[in-house]
Amino acid sequence: MPTIHPLAGQPAPESVLVDVDALRRDYYERKPDTTDATQRVSFGTSGHRGSSLRGTFNEAHILAITQAICSYRRTKGVTGPLYVGKDTHALSQQAFESVLEVLSGNGVDTIIDGGGAFTPTPVVSHAILTHNRGLTSGLADGVVITPSHNPPEDGGFKYNPPHGGPAETVATRWIEREANRLLSEDPAGIIRIPYQRARSAATTRRYDYLGTYVDDLASVVDMDVIRNAGLKIGADPLGGASVAYWQPIQERHGVNVEVVNDAVDPTFRFMSVDWDGKIRMDCSSPYAMATLIGLKDRFDIAFGNDADSDRHGIVTRGAGLMNPNHFLAAAISYLFTHRAGWPSNAAVGKTAVSSSVIDRVAAKAHRSLVEVPVGFKWFVSGLVDASLGFGGEESAGASFLRRDGTVWVTEKDGIIMDLLAVELMARTGRDPSDLYRDLTSELGESVYERIDAPATAEQKAVLLSLSPKDFKASELAGDPIEAILTAAPGNGEPLGGLKVVTAQGWFAARPSGTEDVYKLYAESFRGRDHLQRIQEEARALLSRALVAVAR
Repeated sequence: MPTIHPLAGQPAPESVLVDVDALRRDYYERKPDTTDATQRVSFGTSGHRGSSLRGTFNEAHILAITQAICSYRRTKGVTGPLYVGKDTHALSQQAFESVLEVLSGNGVDTIIDGGGAFTPTPVVSHAILTHNRGLTSGLADGVVITPSHNPPEDGGFKYNPPHGGPAETVATRWIEREANRLLSEDPAGIIRIPYQRARSAATTRRYDYLGTYVDDLASVVDMDVIRNAGLKIGADPLGGASVAYWQPIQERHGVNVEVVNDAVDPTFRFMSVDWDGKIRMDCSSPYAMATLIGLKDRFDIAFGNDADSDRHGIVTRGAGLMNPNHFLAAAISYLFTHRAGWPSNAAVGKTAVSSSVIDRVAAKAHRSLVEVPVGFKWFVSGLVDASLGFGGEESAGASFLRRDGTVWVTEKDGIIMDLLAVELMARTGRDPSDLYRDLTSELGESVYERIDAPATAEQKAVLLSLSPKDFKASELAGDPIEAILTAAPGNGEPLGGLKVVTAQGWFAARPSGTEDVYKLYAESFRGRDHLQRIQEEARALLSRALVAVAR
């Protein structure tokens, strides 16, 4: 178990606040050392992330990435507008200005928020898909400037192709490679114009992101049921991009939402400290969500979102902050029994490290299960063609189809997951944690945990190269091993690690892309002691396999 910092769950003291002036100064003044691999452009599962203070998210990176995106979309014949969104992190406005300079310099039709406001990730996806509906040419794409729930000193930048979701690996590798070439070999190849000229350029157009998205919400969530129930709802944007969305949702749809904190501050000083002593806008963390949890009895149901509003955290009176896996299971159970307009063959999508309670819920609903590697990009095609009704990750990110069975967005959408929790309660008279308890009393209760274990760079590389033949064991924690997987059963793509499965539990191990650890996920349907046995045997199995392969 990780060591919990003594400040965890407490109001952030002045000593942990980021120096915003230094952060923004270094964005422009610090030049990355391209001979240092950590300071080069690197796209993970959610784009490029870093901090100007570490030389990993600076003006040079953003200019190069944007120029690479301009080149990439030309190679793919993407000629429509490019939608741009940004969150509330300190570096997002500076990066936005850099992005607009290059897009305008390259003559790209660029769509920005009409009022210069913050734009959640799912709202950008919604805008892209709204533009592209029914088109075969002139398709739009987009970028979102956000490091998601990361600490205030971080910045992030991700690209969404015309399907509206996270870019595929082949696209991000192309962009990453070209950006690094520009960064180290050809900075003169970056075409830009001054920001004020870019803002007034004929290619820069304004768009009502908020109004278009809010007006369309009733097509994906039953807002009438929510309004008629009159539930008292609490919302905490955690200082993120959804901060300006809840009042218009209340006004447009007549729902009773109270925003408990509408502050936007680049230091995020209003946050409670996360488990490790850092400020992190993680709506799945009971430490980061301590303020809203403390207010839970004021509301029938409450929720929070991270800085770009693609994740959700559901708070009920009885359970407090729901475990993300628990809400995913409850949401799936509800949706597949309350969406008559969905295709009868629409499947349930989950990542390989999500709870197996979801497998049992899918079976109970007589729906196929599609299990994919970590990363929401694996759900995109299924949401577009409606072969998936729902796609969700254990890290509190999910989305689902419109009520008529067509695509809503192809990104995680924390706002609709929040509203779904309210719809569920409004229609059934019970909150999502009650529904989850009902499910586990019928299907079995599980204990799930993720822990980090030390691993060198060499060990992480070996972990990625493991195959089923590297494991000689036939049992795990007293049960026969049913499968040893290095590829996801739902799409055959590499897991980026491995998963060992029995009828009563499983473990999965994945190397971290940013730290010298591997992530060990485990679940048991036989209780805490059995889970600990799975974890102990998993570590032993992995140690033996790592040693054997290293030889």
